Amino acid sequence: MNPTIQAALVRERLYLRSPRTVAAARQFTRDTLRAWDAHDRLDDVLLCVSELATNALRYGVPPGRGYLLRLFGFEDATVRAEVHDSGPGLSRITGRPHGRGLTLVQALADEWGVLARTPGKVVWCEFRNAPDCRNQPGGTRARGDRIRRAAPGRSP
Repeated sequence: MNPTIQAALVRERLYLRSPRTVAAARQFTRDTLRAWDAHDRLDDVLLCVSELATNALRYGVPPGRGYLLRLFGFEDATVRAEVHDSGPGLSRITGRPHGRGLTLVQALADEWGVLARTPGKVVWCEFRNAPDCRNQPGGTRARGDRIRRAAPGRSP
């Protein structure tokens, strides 16, 4: 990401531990990116959000808990998706036959990574060159969007 500090639009939603929430996370992402007029990489972002949400449910969300999906639209037209869970361990590419989700994320996203937190972790991915997500001619800001400042390489 650009080494300068940028303002970001932020939307987030908390999901319960249920397989049905993956489709809801995809729809929330679709609605958010459309509201931000960020259509260019929509399919890539949707697939990666599906994979990160599925991984959180499968490996990172203990019973009785949920996961958080947080989306950012930066001034430089970068879109970032983060999935926060409270499970142990860090996500990684394993090469197992059923473990291709992060391989897809790695192939589609411009950058991705895992950040440890207490409890759990944040798995994130970024997509550059989405149309400008800011309040410019032809673009809109969705009601409820928050603006934050982000330091280089850090979540706002």
